[in-house]
Amino acid sequence: MSTNLEKRLEKILQLLDRLATESAKGIPIIVEGKNDINALHKLNVMGDIIQAKSSGKSFLDVLSEVERRKKRKVILLMDFDRRGKEWTNRLAQRLEKMRINPNLLFWKELLGLVGRNVKDIEGLATYLETLRKN
Repeated sequence: MSTNLEKRLEKILQLLDRLATESAKGIPIIVEGKNDINALHKLNVMGDIIQAKSSGKSFLDVLSEVERRKKRKVILLMDFDRRGKEWTNRLAQRLEKMRINPNLLFWKELLGLVGRNVKDIEGLATYLETLRKN
């Protein structure tokens, strides 16, 4: 494995470790779907994970679900495609209006590390396996 790939893998693993720590503290993570939740579980990120795009759930339903948890912070981990970026921005704006701090740092750092190699959270586990093999 080239040193560049090793560094990228190490940074992603450190980021996931920090994400798992934040989640263990009770900070909810918002993802798009069930496969994203499964991928995070494979990557040892447990805790309160909210599925934003499950069948029949509207944008307002997601906001209500976050509000019911009575947390002042949430982590947004939507997909990296155009739609995921739109949802991230929309959710961040609405959550701020609700006085809930949307943490975008994990999403931005992951996006920077995986670039065009991964389009969604569910693809992250497979990407890490590929990096490890190379």
